[in-house]
Parts: sequence; structure tokens; C-alpha cells
Amino acid sequence: MDANMLHQILDIAFQRKVSDLHFEVDNPPFFRGRGQLIRAKMPNLTAADTQFIAATVLEQNGRQLGSDLKEFDASYSLPTGGRFRVSIFKQKGHYGIVMRVIPPVIGSFTDLNLPAVLAEIAQAPNGLILVTGPTGNGKSTSLASMLRHLNENFSYNIITIEDPIEFLFTSQKSCIIQREIGIDTESFSTALRAALRMDPDVIMVGEMRDRDTIDACIKAAETGHLVLSTLHTQGAVSTINRIIGHFPPDAQEIMRHRLADILVATVSLRLIKDKSGESILPVVEIMRATTTIQACIREGRLDEIEKHIENGASQYQMQSLDQHLLQLYRQDMISIEDAKRLTHSMDFERKLMFDN
Repeated sequence: MDANMLHQILDIAFQRKVSDLHFEVDNPPFFRGRGQLIRAKMPNLTAADTQFIAATVLEQNGRQLGSDLKEFDASYSLPTGGRFRVSIFKQKGHYGIVMRVIPPVIGSFTDLNLPAVLAEIAQAPNGLILVTGPTGNGKSTSLASMLRHLNENFSYNIITIEDPIEFLFTSQKSCIIQREIGIDTESFSTALRAALRMDPDVIMVGEMRDRDTIDACIKAAETGHLVLSTLHTQGAVSTINRIIGHFPPDAQEIMRHRLADILVATVSLRLIKDKSGESILPVVEIMRATTTIQACIREGRLDEIEKHIENGASQYQMQSLDQHLLQLYRQDMISIEDAKRLTHSMDFERKLMFDN
């Protein structure tokens, strides 16, 4: 393995529009395309090959590969402009690398098949917007699309705090400052405290990983800023539970009140194949913090939230995961089998019968 061969493999990933590449010892490179792992027709990688890839990525990030490195997240750029989010890890004593392809162009809501109401949500003057979902289901891409909308339409000072920086923005109407953990700042919570002294209108935090970061995000929203971030949760209710659960029991009631006061919306994403199997579509749950939902959060009545999401579809442009699945099925965009695999609702069959 050398730099030319590595770049050829990465260029192929862009040409074939794959989402991820896997490099592991005793296997050829794997490409993930349309949700499936595809084995490249190449020789198996050696320990020296994966060590070279890891060292090359680290070198571009101003780091050296040492024996003490067990995990590391970074970005990697090709001379041609292609970018990747990279996870380096140890397995069985050898290095493995997974590289996520970052699309070269930040898509609009229409390009990404995202609900148009996201534009309205992103225009909130202050508060907290959370984009959630499992790894690899479009959180970063959707968040970047929301920032693109703000950048194109509003004169804001936007600060992003990321680990690592993924999409590169060029300031348009807005001024965009992008800071990377480990290179530009020590941690999310440290960078958030600094951001409040940088005249921000909008702060984007790549992920709310721990209690300090969650508390700093809430404080920033409470002081009149718009904060956008992500969580690895699968819906509005699990998102609220995750945030509250980071705090000790005697602080949770106060946190419910604080969260209810500043939450603008949760946008929860899953991906599904279209009926042709050629494309991937987002399935999106949207919860907006109406007065009713704020009361549910304050009083801990989270089991009522999905009902209020579904009832608020027409007035507030909210939607549950099941409602969006049914919409895509009615539009003949997805199969009923794939819809059933994605839903966790015991009522989906009943909703389907009622819908027909």
C-alpha cells in the first residue's frame, strides 16, 4: 500500500457514490453501497497496509502513529477535494480504519428529500434543535443542510464545534467559524464556553456526548442563542429521556423544566431503501415543542408525546415515524415489507389498515 493506491481506492468510492470504506487486516477493502457491504476485488490487506493508512490519516492531522493509540477520530482530504470522516481503531493488535464519505456538495432540503418544514424550524430565533438517529442515518448531512439554509438566507455569526470537521462551509450571507476538537479546542464544553464570548447567533455542536456538553448547550440556548446538535437516539421520547438521564435524580425535575423552556424541535432520522432499491430515502420524525408538548416534558408525561406528534401533523407540520412511512408507502416510494421492518410500533398494522 502506498499513497497513490490509497487515493485510487478513495477516488473509486466517490465515483461509485458509496457511503463508507472499511480497511481491515486479512480482508480486502469493503465498500458500503446502498446499505450493503461489497467486497473489493483486491488482495487482502496486511498489517503493514492498515498501519500505513492509519499513519497517513494521522500525518495529515498533525499526529504521529504511536503504539499507545487505540482509537482516534479524524478527517482526511484528497488533493482532488474529496473528504472523509475517519475512525481509526485497534482490533486483535492491528489497526482498522473506517472512512465515511463526506459528500462534496451540501444538499438542500429538496436534494436530500427532507421535509420543507425544516427550513422553518431552523429559523427559530433561539433555543435548542436536536437532530437524532442511529449512526450513519444522515444526522450530520441534515444538520449541514440546515446550516446551508441559514448561511444562504440570514446574516448570522455561526460557530460550529465538531469532532472532526466534516462539511466545509464557505461564508455567504452568514459568517461561519468552524472549530475542531483536538486541533482548535480541547473539548465541546470548553469550546462552548468560549463560543459565548465570540458574538454568536447560532452554535452547532457536533454531538452532545456528556453531561457537561449537554448542560453547556442548554445554557447557551437559555442565554438567547440558537443551538443545534445531535444525539444517537431514535426518537423524541428517547432523546428527552437520554438528556434527562445524564443528570442525578435530584436534578432531573429542574432539567425537565429547563429543557421544556428552550427546546425548539427534535428531528429524528432513519434511512430506508426506495422501491427500486437504487436509492436511499430519509424517514423523519418531527416533534416541535408546542405548549402541550412543553407541558408533557415538564410533568414527565413522555408517553403522551407520540400521540401529540401525530395529532399535530396538520396544524404544526409534525409527523411520527409511522406517519412518514405511511406517506412514503402511499406515494409508492417504498415497499410495505421495508416499512414494517423499520417501524417499532405495535400499532403499525392497524394504522396501515385504517389508512387504506
